[in-house]
Amino acid sequence: MTDGYTRTAIALHWTVGALVVTALAMGWIMTDMASSPLKLEVFSWHKWIGVTILALFFVRALWRLTHRAPALVPMPAWERSAALFSHGLLYLMLLVQPLTGWLYSNAAGRPIVYLGLIPLPNLVDKDRDVAATLKSLHDAGGVVLATLVGLHLLAALKHHFFDRDDTLRRMLRWRAS
Repeated sequence: MTDGYTRTAIALHWTVGALVVTALAMGWIMTDMASSPLKLEVFSWHKWIGVTILALFFVRALWRLTHRAPALVPMPAWERSAALFSHGLLYLMLLVQPLTGWLYSNAAGRPIVYLGLIPLPNLVDKDRDVAATLKSLHDAGGVVLATLVGLHLLAALKHHFFDRDDTLRRMLRWRAS
């Protein structure tokens, strides 16, 4: 194991992080927008970002399977367990949240055309009841994901400013592996 993350791992972390925060912000903003061409455009961008996050989830998972993460810095057992559990949930939500959005769009009868160029397959047939359930799941998933991202950020800041360890610094170093 190394004592730091690879450049690829760091780039994937920050890229996915920025995309998730953007998608969450767009998700909350667009639902309150009046019907307009701008609202439709924001919905499209939200979907495209979600598809990108889903694709990067698989890239990250493959990278993680082939490149071990550095060991956690020394910390109490409860904190280590919380870190491992919350990271597992974050990875799960990076899969579940885009999938529920894709399924919801399909069930609502709205196909996804990635970047306006690549039509994605419909994963489910149009069905109002299924769409309503998937919308509820996607909305709740947004709250769960936002909470996990917030906790992740707070934990990184705690490690940096209170524990004064290398947890955050290791994700900021752009060193070669």
